[in-house]
Amino acid sequence: MSTILEQYNPHDLEPKVQEHWEKNNTFKAVENSNKEKFYCLSMFPYPSGKLHMGHVRNYTIGDVIARYQRLNGKEVMQPIGWDSFGLPAENAAINNKTAPAKWTYSNIDYMKGQLKMLGLSFDWSREIATCKPEYYKWEQWFFTELYKKGIVYKKTSTVNWCPVDQTVLANEQVQDGKCWRCDAPVQIKEIPQWFLKITDYAEELLNGLDTLEGWPDTVKAMQRNWIGRSEGLTITFNVKDSDAKLDVYTTRPDTFMGVTYVAIAAAHPLAKKAAENNAELAAFIEECRNLKVAEADIATMEKKGMATGLYAIHPLNGRTVPIMVANFVLMDYGTGAVMSVPAHDQRDFEFAKKYGLDIIQVIRPADGSEVSIADCAYTEKGLTTNSGKFDNLNFKEAFDAIAAELEKNHQGHRTVNYRLRDWGVSRQRYWGAPIPMIYMPDGSVQPAEEFPVRLPENVVMDGVQSPIKSNPLWAQTKVNGVDALRDTDTFDTFMESSWYYARYCCPDYQDGMLDPTKTGFWLPVDQYIGGIEHACMHLLYARFFHKLLRDAGLVKGDEPFTRLLCQGMVLADAFYYVGPNGNKVWVSPLDAICTRDEKGNIKTAVDKEGHELVHAGMTKMSKSKNNGIDPQRMVEQYGADTIRLFMMFASPAELTLEWQESGVEGAKRFIGRFWNSIVSLAQKARPADYNPSALSSEEKAVRRDLHKTIQKVTDDIGRRQTFNTAIAAIMELLNKAAKVDTSTDSGLGLAYEIYDAVVVLLYPIIPHACYRLYEILGHSESIDEASWPAVCADALVEDEKLIVVQVNGKVRSRLTVSADASEDDIKAKALADEAVKKFTDGKELKKIIYIKGKLLNIVAV
Repeated sequence: MSTILEQYNPHDLEPKVQEHWEKNNTFKAVENSNKEKFYCLSMFPYPSGKLHMGHVRNYTIGDVIARYQRLNGKEVMQPIGWDSFGLPAENAAINNKTAPAKWTYSNIDYMKGQLKMLGLSFDWSREIATCKPEYYKWEQWFFTELYKKGIVYKKTSTVNWCPVDQTVLANEQVQDGKCWRCDAPVQIKEIPQWFLKITDYAEELLNGLDTLEGWPDTVKAMQRNWIGRSEGLTITFNVKDSDAKLDVYTTRPDTFMGVTYVAIAAAHPLAKKAAENNAELAAFIEECRNLKVAEADIATMEKKGMATGLYAIHPLNGRTVPIMVANFVLMDYGTGAVMSVPAHDQRDFEFAKKYGLDIIQVIRPADGSEVSIADCAYTEKGLTTNSGKFDNLNFKEAFDAIAAELEKNHQGHRTVNYRLRDWGVSRQRYWGAPIPMIYMPDGSVQPAEEFPVRLPENVVMDGVQSPIKSNPLWAQTKVNGVDALRDTDTFDTFMESSWYYARYCCPDYQDGMLDPTKTGFWLPVDQYIGGIEHACMHLLYARFFHKLLRDAGLVKGDEPFTRLLCQGMVLADAFYYVGPNGNKVWVSPLDAICTRDEKGNIKTAVDKEGHELVHAGMTKMSKSKNNGIDPQRMVEQYGADTIRLFMMFASPAELTLEWQESGVEGAKRFIGRFWNSIVSLAQKARPADYNPSALSSEEKAVRRDLHKTIQKVTDDIGRRQTFNTAIAAIMELLNKAAKVDTSTDSGLGLAYEIYDAVVVLLYPIIPHACYRLYEILGHSESIDEASWPAVCADALVEDEKLIVVQVNGKVRSRLTVSADASEDDIKAKALADEAVKKFTDGKELKKIIYIKGKLLNIVAV
């Protein structure tokens, strides 16, 4: 192909390069390689039907890392698949009068084309979709194995229930008392649920965080807080005039002598017993049943309570204290009861004030100062007071003394507790993997033995009930000739996403859930990329699941992901005008015509119909504000490389990125200039006898900058993952390269050396353009077979240095001296310089200050 006047045309170039990659299986990963492996994984997408810019950023980051590692000689696996079960498919199917399976598979086909359009180096031969029976059948099998080991159990529990979506919500999915997805007010129900005993692994999950050196500290802190390990005492109160016992857990036993009431959950057995003959209490308990239970809501809601008429007996001082039902105590957290010390807990204080309960101070400041509990609780640790024989003890001393006394009386013991609760995996919707359990006529439950328990795909959605619940025939089965019923709940979709990374290692394996040989080769994942919003759900569940797989002998190692990068959100300008009914009509930023001030800030905006627009600032791209930017439209307009470059350059990967059309235009111009520079250079034959040691001092300085840039870009991408600074360094180098005189053989050879290297440095970021430019530079092999540029140590050695000379703080000259010049030689040369002598002749030299290799400052008066 002639290089004469070859123009950069991404719309012609990019499909051809992508076709070459696909035809040659360029990115197919193999296990029998003699190379070091590198497993690069981005969190897989939900097949919603259209990529958004968050997808583009996530997968571009992963692709840059994967291509960089290939150039460094690694055997790289970068797979892709689809997190394809879930409620949105049901809702979309209802709206579009179709079946979730048909909608999902159609979206997968469409989105696959969008991903390929970006030139991402995925190994498509490993593609999986979690809604396919060949995937979820192994998940079902593993669940039954866990059941046999006692890791799975079923119990009736209080749950958040969305009346619109007809399913259970995790606490994290309740926002301001409403469903995170449909905004319906959440109800509280008690239903049977299947659970995995993640709490059995709480300590290991916590301790394992210390080994994850490649994870952001913020994510590890979030998981530590979510696991919530605490050391305290479990204390048993007797109930007055009853054989009943009441257990509470506390991390502040130093305040134990200040207990003035015990608060219990509305679902506590004692509360139910007390309500049997108390209609008012029964009504209050029913009110509490419909309370939203997300912890953030409990912290801010009005605290309400009611006396049960029962009293607990303090096990150390014999005091009788009232037992109160309180709306802030949850049965599923701890024992469903808390000891209340209003003098030293603000929530207890407010509750005691409201209901006229005693407040007894038992902690005083250790420094001897006075403190009042008239208006608020004193919550600091100090010394015990009003505590009888436990007076004048600090926190640890009081903890140990009170624990010993309770243990001696068999009314308490030391306990390690966790905030983490077992993982409820039952969902009541249709589009998920059926839970493989069978109910026998005698009431017993047993696991299925044949897999998959197949979900029917050709169904009609009525928007109310799951088709496998509304069709009684689906649940009917036989066990050893006996009629039985299948469970009609489906798995929480976090089940599928908790082990997909391992199945990528052996997606076609038929003889089991995982091929230990292949997982042994690829795992753990060397680099995982995804949003920080998954820190306390997906990432924690995947770590737990990995340990389950390990204990079953299916994988090795304790952790699934060695290094984690959490990319920031993509923001865009949001615009609206006020409609005729006073409503906000949101207008796409692509349809807003703006005027800007000298700093680039938006002054005015109108849409194509002439509506004056209000600029609502930069916000997360969303459908509700109509400010999502369609990646396909952008690729069609600018080309994939331009979008990739903008994504990687506009912001550090972990921070938010502001979508700016001007920035995209700038990225396109940069690629065009880079392309033209190489096409222009290629018109001149590469010199046959290029000798770097024969370069002029100016050329050697530029070559030194080249190898410093290689050094920096290698560190920025490989270690620091600061892709934007790597690109900035390359841009700075290219500005210097443009000034190299290519009319000489030495200058021409240097230019070729620079562009040979930069094409490879930029290949992970703008692969289509660099693929062709590598050919234009005359290389016979494909750039995919190239190696990452090596730093030449000799090139970094400086023969000369530039010394800035100041007189009385002002720059008067610049001297080029040999790299080994002594301080005395530099001083002498400076004082002999004519530009310096003009300001020093006839003056007394009071001081000469030399900063090695950089600056000489002369003080003359």
